[in-house]
Amino acid sequence: MRVRAEKVRRARRNALIIGSSVLAVVVIAGGIWWGTDSGSKKKAVSADKATPAASSAPSAAPSATATAAVPKNNGKQWKTAPAMTIDTSAKYNITIKTNRGTVSLQLNPSVAPVTVNSFVFLTDQDYFNNVTCHRLTTSGIYVLQCGDPTGSGSGGPGYSFKDENLKAFGSGSTVTYPAGTVAMANSGANTNGSQFFLVYKDSTLPPSYTPFGTITGGMSVLNSIAAAGSDNSNGTGDGHPKESVIMQTVTAAKV
Repeated sequence: MRVRAEKVRRARRNALIIGSSVLAVVVIAGGIWWGTDSGSKKKAVSADKATPAASSAPSAAPSATATAAVPKNNGKQWKTAPAMTIDTSAKYNITIKTNRGTVSLQLNPSVAPVTVNSFVFLTDQDYFNNVTCHRLTTSGIYVLQCGDPTGSGSGGPGYSFKDENLKAFGSGSTVTYPAGTVAMANSGANTNGSQFFLVYKDSTLPPSYTPFGTITGGMSVLNSIAAAGSDNSNGTGDGHPKESVIMQTVTAAKV
């Protein structure tokens, strides 16, 4: 039992949403840091790899509350990232209708074309529909993490792609990701996939997570989710949202 418990603890540590460098910052700042998409600090973030489950350690299992009565998502997988099909001179509005309210985003392909192209592709494939937002942090950093169809913190679309726009907020060892930022979660360089996070309050992070858009509506929804708190399954102020958050439909429109 001790051996198994230790394995579980190691798996949770390895599932940091924001890699090992963040963990060091958290220890210094006294904050709590948490799991990323793909589960391994050194390997692909959020299930972005073609075989994510095999290459990453799963993060803490979602709570019963987080997964209760969640409709099944389509579970599609791809071996390679999609070809570029978006208009990089335009912007894309994303509407996320959740069971807690609607959140609106605007994505900017001029600064992160590969990232936005992937996000729009997955949206058009209905990939995000009926997917839970599996992680909420309310201490140290302030983000809601979504985009893993398995709800485990280790799922993704089967492919990964490069980082972009990492100097958007500066180039120091840590920078401020301002409230309203939309960025990719990862567990290492160039390991982006489907998991992303929404910043609802200024958060200090290493400049290692591709920012690719802004929150244009629904900040009150995010604040309400945050106010309800997390189940602290990964540490104080870090876990699954106490009130389950399900992305019922996600749509994209060029503007």
